[in-house]
Amino acid sequence: MIAAGWMSVAASALHVACIFGGPDWYRFFGAGEAMARATERGSPVPAIMTAVIATILAGWAAYAFSAAGTIMRLPLIRTALLAIAIVLLARAALAFVPSAWAPENRTASFMFWSSFACLVMGVVFAVGTWRAWPALRSEPAGTS
Repeated sequence: MIAAGWMSVAASALHVACIFGGPDWYRFFGAGEAMARATERGSPVPAIMTAVIATILAGWAAYAFSAAGTIMRLPLIRTALLAIAIVLLARAALAFVPSAWAPENRTASFMFWSSFACLVMGVVFAVGTWRAWPALRSEPAGTS
């Protein structure tokens, strides 16, 4: 779960870097020309969308670290970890459904690398969750 947590931290940090890096970073990481152009026009939408994704990824990191016992026990940890793994694996599977992608994001490079990253994270979350599952069943210390 430590690896899953650090992967989520890295993904979150890359999303934050895109906000500060501007249009060129959105283009480099494959967010699409529409996102890059909106950023160039000064629209807050790309930054808001990217910040939401970064926040979700940071939350996933917190759940991974909680499951590893490095931070306090978070609520609904088993449900959350299972949901995170499913979301990541489903997102990875979208690489095989080109009609699900916006036309500006249908580059082979973006689809491959983003799906590959989600696949790796999804597998790490799934394996980590499976291994931690028995320990996560019991209530955290100090609760009744």
